[in-house]
Amino acid sequence: MDQAQDATPAAGKGTGGLKPGTGSLGAAPEAVAPAAHPDSTIGELVIYLAAVVGAIALGLGITAYFSGHRYVVAYLIAFAGFVIAEHLVYAAERGGHPDPAFTYTAARLPILAVFFAAPFERTYIYGGGVPGWAGAFGLLLELLGLWLALGARIQWSYFAASAPELASRGVIRNGFYGRIRHPIYAGSFLVLLAWPFEYGAPITFLIVLVVSSIVLRREIAIEEDALLARYGEEYAAYQRATDCMIPGVW
Repeated sequence: MDQAQDATPAAGKGTGGLKPGTGSLGAAPEAVAPAAHPDSTIGELVIYLAAVVGAIALGLGITAYFSGHRYVVAYLIAFAGFVIAEHLVYAAERGGHPDPAFTYTAARLPILAVFFAAPFERTYIYGGGVPGWAGAFGLLLELLGLWLALGARIQWSYFAASAPELASRGVIRNGFYGRIRHPIYAGSFLVLLAWPFEYGAPITFLIVLVVSSIVLRREIAIEEDALLARYGEEYAAYQRATDCMIPGVW
C-alpha cells in the first residue's frame, strides 16, 4: 500500500515490495473487511517475530551472541515495534486483519532469508567482530526507514479514513508524499538494507540491494499502470513532479 489512495506504488519520474503492511508493500483496501479474531492477529505477529529471531539464530549457530551485540538487539526491538505498529494501522484501515492465519509470515519468507543470510555470512565466512560504526550506522538507517514507512502509512490511513469511498479519493501530494511517490516502499527498502550492516555482510547487502530493486521495480510498474488507469492525468502530473523512491535518483 503506497502512494495514491489505492496505496499502490508508482515507478520512475515521468514514467509512472515485498508486500508492505509496508508496508511495508501492498495494495489498498477496496472495502472494509470484517475483523479477524484478535487471537489470530496476535498469533500471526508472535509467529512472525519468533521466525525472525529463529532465522537469525540459525544464521549464527548460537543464541547467546545477542547478549554481546547491543546494536543487533536494538535493531530487533525497533523492528518488532514497527511490525506491531504497522500491523495495527493496517488492521484499523480494514476493520481487522483480512488475511488467513499464517499468511502474514508466509508472504515474508524472503525477509526471513535476509535475516538468516547476514549473520551466516559473518559467522561462517569472515568470523571475528563487526566494527561498532557499522552496527551504529545500520541502526540509524533502520530507524530512518521505520520513520519513513510508518509515518507514510499513518498519513495514508488518515487520508483514507477521511474519504471512505475509494472513488472519492484523490492522489496524496503532500507530507511524506511531497517529494517521492512511494515512501512506504522506500522506508521498507532502507530497513532491509540496514540489516547487513549489523553483521558487516557485504554479500548479503548486494543481494538485498539487487533483488529488492528488481522486485520493487516490477511491483511499481504493475501498480503504476493501475493508478494511471484510475486517476489519469492527475497521477501522470504527479509522476512528472516527483521521483519514485529516491529524490533526484529514482
